Amino acid sequence: MLLRFWMKLVGADSLHLDQLAAAILKENRSFEVNVHLAKCLPLPAENEHSRPRIDLIVFLMDLRSQHSVETVKASLAYVDVNYFLGKVCFLAVGGKAVKHQTIEMYTLKQLADSYSSPLIPAELESTERRSVIAQRLLQILKVAAGLVPGMSALVLSSLIRPSFKTEIERC
Repeated sequence: MLLRFWMKLVGADSLHLDQLAAAILKENRSFEVNVHLAKCLPLPAENEHSRPRIDLIVFLMDLRSQHSVETVKASLAYVDVNYFLGKVCFLAVGGKAVKHQTIEMYTLKQLADSYSSPLIPAELESTERRSVIAQRLLQILKVAAGLVPGMSALVLSSLIRPSFKTEIERC
């Protein structure tokens, strides 16, 4: 019997959510994963009593869309604080098109840091890049769900948090 784990992808950009979910489900793995998509939180109250526990929440933000970031910020209030101990990560897309960015990567880094959660810069424009990100999220899910002996979600979270330093922080 395969173990079953649940991942929630949250973000305003439904195209990227759909593409990422498809990439995650395509990857080979030794466990079953169910991916649920949501444009925002909270989830509707219907069927609340029968919902499975979520092992990992991934918030997807597009650097080209203020609406995307505001949607994630509003959704964060509905996440139990215990999830921020290694069961939440932020994914920042759209960083490659610097001239089209409306949000600075540093702003998203501050947001992720304020929730003690990792920020993963990602490009989802090609199948290969989506596959790499899907593999990385599945590895994070394995740790968050307790499948990796000797590694806790909290330890992993501290190891994968990138360190973007600004000029002010370097001084």
